[in-house]
Amino acid sequence: MSVLLHFALCTPAFTAPIPDSWAPYLRQAENLSASQLLLVFASAPGVTRTELYCLDKIDNEWRIALPAMSASVGRKGIAAPDAKREGDGCTPYGMYRIGMAFGYESECQTRMPYRQMAADDIWVDDPTAPDYNHLTKKAATRAKSYEYMRRQDDLYKSGLVVEYNTDPVVPGLGSAIFIHFWGRPFRSTAGCLGLSQEHLTSVLAFLDPAKSPVIGFYRKDLD
Repeated sequence: MSVLLHFALCTPAFTAPIPDSWAPYLRQAENLSASQLLLVFASAPGVTRTELYCLDKIDNEWRIALPAMSASVGRKGIAAPDAKREGDGCTPYGMYRIGMAFGYESECQTRMPYRQMAADDIWVDDPTAPDYNHLTKKAATRAKSYEYMRRQDDLYKSGLVVEYNTDPVVPGLGSAIFIHFWGRPFRSTAGCLGLSQEHLTSVLAFLDPAKSPVIGFYRKDLD
C-alpha cells in the first residue's frame, strides 16, 4: 500500500471549529483560487516556535483537516509585513503559493510536482546575480552566494518550495524559502518553515496541486 493511500485510509476523521478571526485568511486563499491552506501563527515578533494548521475546502466549506502541528520559523521570527530582506533570519509575513516538492530520493510520496536534487543543484541567494532566487546548476551561475540543495545533513531530504519573491523576483527581498525538516525539535531556520519528519510527511501527503495550495505566515500581535 502506498504512503498516500495509507494516509487517506488510516488517518482518522478530524474536525475542529475554525475561529471566526481566520475569515480574512480564508478570503485571501480564495482570492488566490486556493482550496488548500497551510496557516502558520507566531505569537509575537522574534518568536520562532509556531503552530501549523492544514485546512481543506470541501463542498464549499473550509475545514481543519489535520491536528495542529508544532513548527519553527526563522531565527528572528516572522517579519513585519513587507519587511523581509535577504539574510535577515526572518520568515516572510503573508500568503504565498506552494510550489514543487523536492528531495534526495528518486521518488516522494506526494501529489505535488517533484524534483530529485542532484549534487550540483543550487539555489542562488546572491541579490546581485541575474539568477537570484532561482534553482540552477552550480556550473551555470556566476553567483557569489548560493545554497546546495543536496546538503550533507537531512534538512532537505524532502521539502517544498514556498513561492515567495518568485514572480517577479525583486533583488534583496529574500530567497530560498522552503518547508523542510527541522533537524532537531524546534530548531529555528534561516527563514523557512521547519517541521518534524512525521509532520513533513503528513503535509507532503496532504497537499494536492489541483487545489492550488497556499501557505500563510502571520503574527498574532499584528492580526
